Amino acid sequence: MKPKIPTPVLRAADSSLLPGRARALALALSCVLLTACAAVGPDYHEPPPVDVGTGWTLPLASKAQSADLSHWWSALDDPVLDRLMATALTQNLDLRQAAARIDEARALRDRVAGEALPTVGAGASVNRRRQSENGPLPVGKIPGLEPTQTIYDAGFDAAWEVDLFGAKRRALEGASARLQATEAEAQGIRMRIVAEVARTWFTAVGAHYELNAQRATLDTLQQTLELVRRRHALGDASAADVEVAYAQWAAVDALLPDIEARQRAAVLSLGVLLGAPPERELALLDGPLAPSTLRALPVGERADILRRRPDVLAAERRLAASSADIGVATAELFPKLSISASGGFQALSTGNWFDASSSRFSILPLISWRLFDGGRVRAEIRARKAAERGAALAYEQAVLAALGDAERALGDYQSGLDTLERRGVALDASRTNYSHAKARYTAGDITLVELLAAQRSMHEAETAAARAHTNAAVQLVALYKALGGGWDVHKDETVS
Repeated sequence: MKPKIPTPVLRAADSSLLPGRARALALALSCVLLTACAAVGPDYHEPPPVDVGTGWTLPLASKAQSADLSHWWSALDDPVLDRLMATALTQNLDLRQAAARIDEARALRDRVAGEALPTVGAGASVNRRRQSENGPLPVGKIPGLEPTQTIYDAGFDAAWEVDLFGAKRRALEGASARLQATEAEAQGIRMRIVAEVARTWFTAVGAHYELNAQRATLDTLQQTLELVRRRHALGDASAADVEVAYAQWAAVDALLPDIEARQRAAVLSLGVLLGAPPERELALLDGPLAPSTLRALPVGERADILRRRPDVLAAERRLAASSADIGVATAELFPKLSISASGGFQALSTGNWFDASSSRFSILPLISWRLFDGGRVRAEIRARKAAERGAALAYEQAVLAALGDAERALGDYQSGLDTLERRGVALDASRTNYSHAKARYTAGDITLVELLAAQRSMHEAETAAARAHTNAAVQLVALYKALGGGWDVHKDETVS
């Protein structure tokens, strides 16, 4: 970039006709008048509301005006899940990284704010020097001026660039908006961690119940296989019947390692989510695991998620920052005023170092104006305006994506609840059938093979119900996440 071409410099010494106080007052007044200029660039206004429609296409329950989803997992009455959430929210490494990014953004904002203030420095020095007697200054021929001198100096230096056209104000607006976007993104990470902990826990619990049901099925098939083998030995069953019974047993037995691995993997993932070694929560495999009660929930109005979703709020803040960037770029078209001042005491001996006659002072206003730069500033302005249009489109896309996520999650959870209800009906029917089969077997109406078949059907229904419950629980997590759950929208809270 080419250096700025300054206009003639105004020095305080040039206004020798004015008294010192008058010159200072005139300078201060001119600075106030100059800083009264309005900031260039567009003033940011929140984007117009996006049409979110009249309501959900699949309402699950009565529409509360503002559903409280900040700690939605507490409604499930699962003390283990409550403990896991509390630990994850304080120790998860992703959340701690997000907190560091917030601290970084806050420091950058404070740095921008500090650039609008004067910089002041102070110093003191003792300089021992000898000047040449044969140099341009005839030191040796000037009475009272020694070639060797010790100069004592103490004073201050101050500099200030006056924010004439609001460049620094716009820069502070942009930095503040970016800090708020970072805070919203951190809350998005919090929401994701909450959802991942819940999903992983539900997967572990579901695998536990599915494993128990499959083991019960395997035990029933083992009894059936032994019975068919005895009948084959007596000539009442063929070898093909034995092979069929064995194939059924082997098919179920082959499912167990996968379920066990899925349960173990989920518990290992919980350890990492809690910011600990993976094996931290392996003890959960040995304890009792209870499934959570799933129910429909009040989701609030569609517009509520636009106030809850961190990605939507972060997109709006990035749009505000882009708008401020236009003002920063536009200010480069206008003059700049900087003021520097220095003062202090300078003497050749310590005895009169701080006397009034040893004082020194200077003030230097400087006006500079970029007259030609090959169109780079205007190109930068066009680039910032294009970035603002892109940020506006990104905001609209975030809004529509949020609505789409919520609609899909509502539909999936509605389907999951419906499937779970039907699986429950099927399980009740299978249990009733097994109860009747036991009564008939006791009365001698059916054989043991038929009783075992009814028992196997009941265990298969239990397995299907366990899977349906796990799927519905995972879909519930997805729904809360889509609705912006896990972030208290009623408090100005940030990751700490």
